[in-house]
Amino acid sequence: MSTTAPAYASESHEAGAGHGYISDKTQYRNRLRRLEGQVRGIDRMVDEDRYCIDILTQISAVTKALENVALGLLHDHLRHCVLDAAGTGVSGAEEKITEATDAIARLVRS
Repeated sequence: MSTTAPAYASESHEAGAGHGYISDKTQYRNRLRRLEGQVRGIDRMVDEDRYCIDILTQISAVTKALENVALGLLHDHLRHCVLDAAGTGVSGAEEKITEATDAIARLVRS
């Protein structure tokens, strides 16, 4: 797993901009639409009785792409939400760090 954020992760922290991904919302939505199309393609492959390994290869590609979206959102959350909370005091920062830690744990388990 890469330690750098995907290209569509927010490069700047914008105070008061809403959620951390808001500056890249269009890019995230475009990527999710492409993934949706890929999943429909996998469904079509199953319907057409395509070779199992070809289907598994496509599933692997979709899984990796979805993980990249998740990592970008996590990166944006840390840069925006956690950073903002750190400026408000210990309890706000602790809560956001706990949220991020829980999200990381869910990603690792999946």
